[in-house]
Amino acid sequence: MSDTCTITFVAKPEEEWGIIGRGLQSYNIAQAGDNDYEVLCFVLRDKEGEIVGGVIGATYWEWLYVDLLWVKEELRDLGYGRKLLEEAEVVGRERGAQQAYLDTFSFQAPGFYEKCGYEVFGELSDFPPGSQRFFMRKTL
Repeated sequence: MSDTCTITFVAKPEEEWGIIGRGLQSYNIAQAGDNDYEVLCFVLRDKEGEIVGGVIGATYWEWLYVDLLWVKEELRDLGYGRKLLEEAEVVGRERGAQQAYLDTFSFQAPGFYEKCGYEVFGELSDFPPGSQRFFMRKTL
């Protein structure tokens, strides 16, 4: 390795994140074409307007990525999670997504996602220790 460059640790990469991300994005587009990346978000609010749940994701390269899905504990098992996920999938389909993917931990909601038609395609054991991280997908 050449000694013309240095490597430094950055504790809070803000400017760096943008530069590195844009560099990788440019490379990816050159290799695979424009990804048509677009964020999506649905928020669940109670009657006082407080956020009590929601889903955040994105669509790109004809895939829907479900990044975050959360419903306040006392509102779980009332159908809100399923409705949020369905709304994200509808938008995904409207944007041309044919597949969806997400990841979840064994202590979170793998059973919920399976009931919604997702299947495990990968697993990391003991992450975090004593648990598993599941990677799941669904054909839309």
